[in-house]
Amino acid sequence: MGVSSRRLVVDLMSSSPHMRLPQSGAEQLRAHAPAGWEVVVVEATTLSKGEGTNTVSAETLSAVQTAEVYFGFGASAALIEAAPALKWVHSAAAGVTGSITPALLQAGIVLTNSAAVYAEGIADTVLAGVLHFVRGLDYAVHQQAESRWDQTRFTQASTPLQELNQCRILVIGAGGIGSACAVRFAALGCTCVGIRRRPELGVPPGFARVTSPDALQDELVTADVVVLAAPLTTSSHALLNAHHLALLPPSAIVVNVARGGLVADDALLDALDTGRLRGAVLDVFDTEPLPAESPYWRHPSVLVTPHVSGVSPKRWERALDLFEDNWQRWVAGEPLRNVVNFDVGY
Repeated sequence: MGVSSRRLVVDLMSSSPHMRLPQSGAEQLRAHAPAGWEVVVVEATTLSKGEGTNTVSAETLSAVQTAEVYFGFGASAALIEAAPALKWVHSAAAGVTGSITPALLQAGIVLTNSAAVYAEGIADTVLAGVLHFVRGLDYAVHQQAESRWDQTRFTQASTPLQELNQCRILVIGAGGIGSACAVRFAALGCTCVGIRRRPELGVPPGFARVTSPDALQDELVTADVVVLAAPLTTSSHALLNAHHLALLPPSAIVVNVARGGLVADDALLDALDTGRLRGAVLDVFDTEPLPAESPYWRHPSVLVTPHVSGVSPKRWERALDLFEDNWQRWVAGEPLRNVVNFDVGY
């Protein structure tokens, strides 16, 4: 390989335009490469959905044969097998459970993710979705579609409209995304409580307090809004089930911007159909794209967005800053940021 003895392979030409690395990003990585590094940018299209790369192009398989570092959307077993010199994988996605394969573990590869890169955009979407129901904008949208002027749902004694600062917000997952959500709600007068796996790590910005998953049932009883911002793992699958949803106060709002599998769909729909919940803001689903026959599409108490809550013009700026900082750390032999704990899956 001549003078360039170390190789970085960048595989970010996503089939989803909003996830595709801009040309300026590729140029930035080449310009900022440490001495002795070769940067190979794969031009073939890749996938960026789910918890890791779903397919690997022939161009990628060829490029990674001598790669030390791979920057893509997770890493498939096929990629690991083709890259015997690979030492570190950085994923441009936050979720990485699909990358934690026996091949990765056996190879002793370090895996880092892009957790918190998407936090600002996601938190804005969460706030907007909650206000949609707190201030009755769902009623306004439906009435506007019918050209109907009707103040009844807004002014009757039983109206669910309230002021946001009356709401108690429970955020399940007090990491970067959860904290960004809490900062926004706290600034508007809400009390925010976080659930995190290791509360001993402290109270992130925005939260009045944090507690452990063991306290989830007690916290649900007084939560006006539940925001799901936790990774999907074996222990968190169907975390919000029928039992947990039944603990929520009447007219609570559920927001899921993490992974569809965190919610039991049948239980959520039943709670919505029976009026137990005020509404649900859903950006992620078990099956994506969301099938046309899904009742979520037509449910009057559901706001659907197509897994785009993190879209932001500043996302790639943050993603590249994170990777480049880690790249410098890698070269210097310093601890990396966002190292994935294989035991917990994030």
